[in-house]
Amino acid sequence: MKRTFPALLLLLTAPIALAADHTDGPAASADPTADITDLFAWTSADGKSLNLVMDVFPAATTASKFSNTVQYVFHTSSRASFGAAAGASEDIICTFDAAQKVSCWAGSEYVNGDANTANGLVSGDGKLRVFAGLRDDPFFFNLDGFKHAVADVKATAAANGLPTPDAAGCYNLGNPGTSGTIASVIVKDLTHATNGTSPAVDHFAGLNVLAIVLQVDLSIVNKGGPVVGVWASTNRP
Repeated sequence: MKRTFPALLLLLTAPIALAADHTDGPAASADPTADITDLFAWTSADGKSLNLVMDVFPAATTASKFSNTVQYVFHTSSRASFGAAAGASEDIICTFDAAQKVSCWAGSEYVNGDANTANGLVSGDGKLRVFAGLRDDPFFFNLDGFKHAVADVKATAAANGLPTPDAAGCYNLGNPGTSGTIASVIVKDLTHATNGTSPAVDHFAGLNVLAIVLQVDLSIVNKGGPVVGVWASTNRP
C-alpha cells in the first residue's frame, strides 16, 4: 500500500510552502500511522539547507507511535527553472523500529537512533538533522466559519448574481466576477464562527500529530537546479 501527498514546487528563495489534508476516506483513516496530514517545506535563513516536515497520525496521543512497517518518504526533484524538466531527484527515507528509533537516509547521509530529543539526530558531517515525535497540530482551520461561508454563498447566490454552479455544486472561479464575489463572502465569514460575530475558532486546537522534521543540506537535493519540487508518501510492502 502506498499513500501519497500532493506535490509542491518550492523556489529556494521563496517563503514557506505547505499543504494540508486532515479528512480522508475510510482506508486512510483506518491506518493513522500512514495518514499524512501536512507537508511543509522551506529554506533555512542562511539559504544553505532545506527544512522539511511530514505530519502523520491525526489526533495523536502520547501513546501513538510511528509504524515499524511503514517507509516515510520525502520525494524531491530539482530543475533549472519553473516548467523545466526535472534534472535530478533524491528521496529521503525514514523508517522506525518497534522502540521508535529512526533510521533516515538522504543521499550518502545517514542517522540512526532516538530522534525524539531537543536537538534530534545529526549525521557525521552535519548535512542531515532529524527530529521525530509528538507535536501540536500546526494546521489552523475554522470549521464553523467554513460551514457558515458555504451556507452563506449558497443562500446569497441569487442576490449576488452568481451563475448556476455545475453538477458537483462548484462555481467557475475562472470568472473574475464570480471568484471576487465568493472571495468577499469567504473573507467575511471565515473570520467568524456560525453566529457571524464570535472570533474564529481553530478546529485543531489542542490536537497533536506525529512529526518527522528534517533539515538537509541543499547540495543533496538541488543537483538538477535551484527549483526543488517536494512531495511525500507513506509506503508499506
